[in-house]
Amino acid sequence: ALEYASDELKADKEVVMAAVQSHGYALEYASDELKADKEVVMAAVQNNGMALDYASDELKADKEVVMAAVQNDENEGVINFASDELKADKEVVMAAVQSYAYALQFRSDELKADKEVVMAAVQSYADALEYASNELKADKEIVMAAVKNDRFALGYVSDELKADKEVIMAAVENDGVALEYASDELKADKEIVMAAVQSAGWALEYASDEFKADKEVIMAAVENDAKALEHASDELKADKEIVMAAENQEKLAKKKFEDYLKKIRGQN
Repeated sequence: ALEYASDELKADKEVVMAAVQSHGYALEYASDELKADKEVVMAAVQNNGMALDYASDELKADKEVVMAAVQNDENEGVINFASDELKADKEVVMAAVQSYAYALQFRSDELKADKEVVMAAVQSYADALEYASNELKADKEIVMAAVKNDRFALGYVSDELKADKEVIMAAVENDGVALEYASDELKADKEIVMAAVQSAGWALEYASDEFKADKEVIMAAVENDAKALEHASDELKADKEIVMAAENQEKLAKKKFEDYLKKIRGQN
């Protein structure tokens, strides 16, 4: 509502404080004098970090203000509004990636190669690994933290670690579909494949042909997800025990879904 106020009221600190505490973006309509008032700007960025965009250049270079803003980032990349000096400040970047990991995308090569910064980013959002240095994409500690968080992170790791059994096991135990990114050798490792299909039955799609014809593997897959039968060998698609297990799992999944709907409807 500050947008429609008179110029006099846009320069009234009490009015503007009430506005930015209600909606940080209201800082856009404050007078230039109040956009340079640290108390006002702090109130705005504490409500919405993106309000930093409307702060004076002096306050965009104020570390206390910028830290408050990036710690209140609503997945928008607030750090991009900070001064160039603070965009390269490790403490600021650490706070930024913990709130919005993709902030790593536009940082300096030096910070993309900083293990502490990248670790903070991948622990927040594993996909941030995409923007790490090649050296850190091959760092097992970093990669283990990322793949335990999100399977897609495995798509960004070095080929060497895609062939590392410990890394792949951690990934497929978190989400079996991570098997897609494993080396061919590990897609043919029964222990890995079993862990994958027990986590997500349709991960069978990415297993070697040998295991698509392995009854023990197929049974584990269809008991997790009946649709996994699609990827079984023709011989096992005709195996009565396998088909019965798939049908039972499908019935169970349907009942769980129906129970879930009843619960939701009851709450509403």
